[in-house]
Amino acid sequence: MSWPRRVLLPAAALVPLLAACSAPAERTPAAKAAPGFPYIVTNCGVKSTFQAPPKRAVTMNQHVTEIMIALGLEKSLVGTAYLDDQVLPAYEKAYDSVPVLAKEYPSKEALLAADPDFVYGGYASAFDAKDGRSRDDLKKAGISTRLNTEYCPSGKTSVDDLYREVTEVGRTFGVPDRAEKWIAGARATVAANEKRLKDLPPVSVFVYDSGDKTAFTAGGKGIGNELITRAGGRNVFADVDKAFGDATWEQVVARKPEVVVIYDYGSTTVEQKKERLLEDPALKDVPAIKNRRFAVMPLSDAVLGVRVPAAVEKLAAQLHPAAAR
Repeated sequence: MSWPRRVLLPAAALVPLLAACSAPAERTPAAKAAPGFPYIVTNCGVKSTFQAPPKRAVTMNQHVTEIMIALGLEKSLVGTAYLDDQVLPAYEKAYDSVPVLAKEYPSKEALLAADPDFVYGGYASAFDAKDGRSRDDLKKAGISTRLNTEYCPSGKTSVDDLYREVTEVGRTFGVPDRAEKWIAGARATVAANEKRLKDLPPVSVFVYDSGDKTAFTAGGKGIGNELITRAGGRNVFADVDKAFGDATWEQVVARKPEVVVIYDYGSTTVEQKKERLLEDPALKDVPAIKNRRFAVMPLSDAVLGVRVPAAVEKLAAQLHPAAAR
């Protein structure tokens, strides 16, 4: 049986080894922020700091999905959910490349299974605390969040809020130049429409979203109200202090709208909504009903997203056909 040989080092050789052992360990340098970062943003009262663009984002509503695609960010998406209607044809290919997590909102488990580092909600309901998806819950899981600014507790929503939304999303994902380019085009579209409608008197408008016992309509705080104004209309329920709210049919009669704008989405068709209004004897003397003046907008046109500038044009053409191109 042989024993391993012990190797004795001379004292001089031990000095550098002992010095190395007693020296403090070198700290690993902190990861450098990506170019243009850190980016600090406060969204609906939630402050977030980004050291780099999110790489695994999930969008929870159609209009925020379309904002991401408009900025060419589909490769940053690992999931999406909740369409109100069809995505724009120009976005179909990009949309089809993104996994759909759920027809409506995914469960917390399904959301976390996608391993997101960022969740972008279009409506406050995207972050429902009852379902464990509150912004605080997701923050505890290490996930950053953003809520579309139309649903921040603030004043009326305008196209300036849309430009801010696109700007902040562009900065968050490190593509501010793309955001600036989109905003320049949007501003030009809005300005051209304003010029066409100059000096035309506004048309009084009632938005019919849904409802039977009461009318669920566009209030004064959402982008829907801004759309009507910029399209040459006057929202008869602009005094409702919400983006959407309920009105009585007696109020509809009393306010005598000249045009009914129908929001098109879901399983109830536009024709079914028209029929409900036309067959209600209580509404027969409402000017819009008497004259059968209806305009139609997809719901995804009437929320704070990239469709807004074109939606203003489309609605203006229905409210003021003589001024259309």
